[in-house]
Amino acid sequence: MSEQITRIMVVDGSTVSRQILSRILRDEITQIEVTSCKTGAAAIKLLKKNKYDLFTTALMLPDMDGLELSQEIRKSPNHNYTPIIVVSGDADERLLSEGFEAGVTDYFDKSQGYKAFGDFIKSFVQRNATLDGHILFIEDSKTATAVITKILEKHGLKVTHADSAELAMDMLKKQHKNPKIDNPFDLAITDFYLNGELTGGDLLHAIRTRFHYSQQELPVLVLTGNDDQQTQVEVFQAGGNDFVAKPILEEVIMARVRLLLLIRHQFEALKQQAEEMRLVASTDSLTGVRSKRHLVDNGDSYIKEPDSQPVWAMLLDIDHFKQINDNLGHITGDHVLAELGSKLNKSFPNDMVVRFGGEEFSVLMKNLNEEQALQAAENLRQEIEVLKPADVALSVSIGLASMQDHPKSNLNQILALADKALYQSKESGRNRVCIHLPNEIKSSPLNQSTAK
Repeated sequence: MSEQITRIMVVDGSTVSRQILSRILRDEITQIEVTSCKTGAAAIKLLKKNKYDLFTTALMLPDMDGLELSQEIRKSPNHNYTPIIVVSGDADERLLSEGFEAGVTDYFDKSQGYKAFGDFIKSFVQRNATLDGHILFIEDSKTATAVITKILEKHGLKVTHADSAELAMDMLKKQHKNPKIDNPFDLAITDFYLNGELTGGDLLHAIRTRFHYSQQELPVLVLTGNDDQQTQVEVFQAGGNDFVAKPILEEVIMARVRLLLLIRHQFEALKQQAEEMRLVASTDSLTGVRSKRHLVDNGDSYIKEPDSQPVWAMLLDIDHFKQINDNLGHITGDHVLAELGSKLNKSFPNDMVVRFGGEEFSVLMKNLNEEQALQAAENLRQEIEVLKPADVALSVSIGLASMQDHPKSNLNQILALADKALYQSKESGRNRVCIHLPNEIKSSPLNQSTAK
């Protein structure tokens, strides 16, 4: 999910306070838009035109106090549940006793200092992020569907409705088969009792056992007209995260939805973090291409993927790289390797580029015939000749081998064949491409190199 802009309104009669509070918020929170107002009237005028994600207000304003403003904010259709924080150095009894009734969400003691205010708001925003999600809503009652859909959409949620468990199963099946589907479901809300062969309980059981979605990956909120203990037990045993009893109250269902979406978003954040750590672990730190460990772990399955055929193994080695290190130093040599790695990543964005070892790289290219593979290798060889990384004249020798020519080869075998072709390139004078055919190794007919 893309990061959304958080819109915050700061209301304070002091120009200096407004400026300081606004600056701190912009410094502490990314993707933020701050609007400041001197009076409650100015704030009320703006909130009728725009939608905000958070309000902060001083307790005393030039034209009204913060509690009166909070009451006015709550009357706005777009801000029934928007958090309101009173910022004051004087938490008097009226604020403590009447704040909740006026709609105040929280209170910050200004005497703690502006830095503490920034930390407080940053933490608050993280805990109370704007609702964002795609809801799969399963309900066979047209009346309940209309009411609940209106509530969810009013809070900015995307809703996809299914009037039966069977239809919901079909939707989930499509998503399960395509994990990279655009706009996947973040939360399922289902009636426990549905018409048709499958009940909401059956659907819930299938979500957990057939599709193997965990309670974090796809939370499920169950709606039930019966809130007795036995029904609650059945809901939780089937894998429900939570339930709401009918008739539905907006405040209750939205509190549950917010909590479950937070669980879902935290799951996605952790999954993304794990993926980033995996990429770091499988990437060569100097060159930015994949590490040999990644090749060992994934190469065999990569070269045998039916949709990738024909797959080609290309090995390339920098000619006379030892002389670069000896004459210009290892730091220059590292710069050469880093720029070459960047070049390979740009040239083969959809293939597996690996630092095979030292100054040797491998590229597993997919969906190429012989002519295309030879042309790709020759183009690369010529482009590297004019690359001059770190102002160093450079050439490479390249060896090619194809799974189409050697269909029974595993990863080690196809790389060994490409390595023999690479050896032939070096023996033939370097700065050229050779290909390992079924019964021979021959120089590429596209070679236009000057031997080095």
